[in-house]
Amino acid sequence: MRLVVAAVGRMKAGAERELGARYLDRLAKSGRTIGLRDVEVVEIRESKAQETDRRRLEEAIALANVIPDGAVTVALDERGRNLDSQAFAGEIRTWRDTGREAAVFVIGGADGLGDEIRKRTDLVLSFGAATWPHQLVRVMLLEQLYRAVTILSGHPYHRG
Repeated sequence: MRLVVAAVGRMKAGAERELGARYLDRLAKSGRTIGLRDVEVVEIRESKAQETDRRRLEEAIALANVIPDGAVTVALDERGRNLDSQAFAGEIRTWRDTGREAAVFVIGGADGLGDEIRKRTDLVLSFGAATWPHQLVRVMLLEQLYRAVTILSGHPYHRG
């Protein structure tokens, strides 16, 4: 199974980018041991439209274009389900074991996700009710994906 993180906006240079790259590297290396054949981060250009609805629509179209047919689609949103790390790893295990080719994790832009993406999600995931900067959400997602892989492989990284 492939994992894809599709995020609106570019990761700026700095500590968040470095930490995200570290978790992405760990995830890619560790993921092979449990049947994850590829991990990719796709950055979607932010819309320059003046109206909020138009920005969300343009970004949703761009995001939809990177979601392969049949992929599990997970949207990150503060109104989603708040899963602990074990449950999150269990979701990934289920998708992998049922033969899903890909899981795409979608992070919207500053105005959130358009309805076009929300309608096609299999899971809406939250990292809590607080609003987080997009760069931190991306780092937290990469860390949780890495943590899920360590849980599934029996690695001691996750001790909780």
